[in-house]
Amino acid sequence: MPRQNISKIFAIMLDDIFYFYITRNMKKMICTDDLSVEVAASRFAALGSEQRLGVLSTLVRAGPDGLNIGELGQRCGIAGSTLTHHLKILSQAGLIQQQRQGRRIICAGVAFDEVTALSSYLLKNCCADCSSDGARTHG
Repeated sequence: MPRQNISKIFAIMLDDIFYFYITRNMKKMICTDDLSVEVAASRFAALGSEQRLGVLSTLVRAGPDGLNIGELGQRCGIAGSTLTHHLKILSQAGLIQQQRQGRRIICAGVAFDEVTALSSYLLKNCCADCSSDGARTHG
């Protein structure tokens, strides 16, 4: 077996091991109005990479029609295999949706309800422990 093929196989194996390590504690995401701390933590963990946060931000800017993977990779400056890895983690966390259109895969926008629920999780108790003089309402 040529040395290049062995390197590729080894890289794929390491990528799978790293992916398992990152996602082993992620739970299947279900949209709820009131996120549990476990689901919120899993989603924040998925965003714990500058590249994944950049991918999500790019998809938010693209709107509900989303982008095909080639265009998304260009806008984010991320190579194909690395982008696929990050998309898998974001998809598993329920933060993006993917769908096949012919031979292309479209990151069909962001799961906006899920992102909204995640930000609402942070803000739902905003200023709850402030004195009444310092409390502000957000909404």
